[in-house]
Amino acid sequence: MKRTVLFHYAKRVSLIASLCFTAFTLSIAQKPALAADTRTAAKDEKHVDGKPGPKLPYTLTVKMRPILNISLKAEKAKISEVSQELSKKLKVPIFLGPERQNELITVEFSELVLEPALQLMSPTVYVDYEIDTDSAEPPKPLGIFFYDANQGEPPANAVVTGSGQSMLIEGNTEDGVKPEGDEGEKKEDPLVVTYENKLLSVKAKKQPLSLVLLKIGEVLNVPVDLQTQNLTEVDAQISKLPVEDVVRQLSPHIRLFVRADLTRAEKRALRLVYAEPIKVAQ
Repeated sequence: MKRTVLFHYAKRVSLIASLCFTAFTLSIAQKPALAADTRTAAKDEKHVDGKPGPKLPYTLTVKMRPILNISLKAEKAKISEVSQELSKKLKVPIFLGPERQNELITVEFSELVLEPALQLMSPTVYVDYEIDTDSAEPPKPLGIFFYDANQGEPPANAVVTGSGQSMLIEGNTEDGVKPEGDEGEKKEDPLVVTYENKLLSVKAKKQPLSLVLLKIGEVLNVPVDLQTQNLTEVDAQISKLPVEDVVRQLSPHIRLFVRADLTRAEKRALRLVYAEPIKVAQ
């Protein structure tokens, strides 16, 4: 009797072990198939997500080094879409005239510097720049305007803004008069600034730099923002140079804002800012 019970018990244990082994074998056999199915699904999903979209009607490339240059191939592409992509790559806002919003352009050029490239994209172009006299870097573009032919020039403060402005007050002060000599002759004026044919001339004899800049602003009819009261005296005789070259000779702490009219190949000053760099304590 005892042997029979033990036999049945052993037989039952053997049956349970056999079932467990069979289930374990099926589980192992199924896992690679499941993993393979998962990889296949992921691959299929990636293939769907990575599907290329519709081909754009233009190809635009902007390189910043060694110098800024632009390449563009466009076939009946919207100037608004090309401008938006160019603005993103240059990190400079681009403004379009009303008539240019839906205009289509067909153009192709390769590795042109900024201004010639812009001229091929639009018949009327303005570019506002910032020039730092303490830097050897080329002027930094602040805003580009693709305007309509008869739209006129953008406002002077379209991208160049500032609330500070100093004023030049002239009168019969001791420094402003021309005292007479012993023989009744008037002495030479210590500060003379002239602007003719787009060229600036400055003649200063021991004059405060701030006064010289204010006089330049008056002659150019542009605001001058003096952010420091530096009493540096200027002894200079600069004759018939572009405004940019003149201010570079006067001080390394001047920021000159200018507008380039590429259609007429002209430049004019928009604003002068004089500010010495902030000294950082060691």
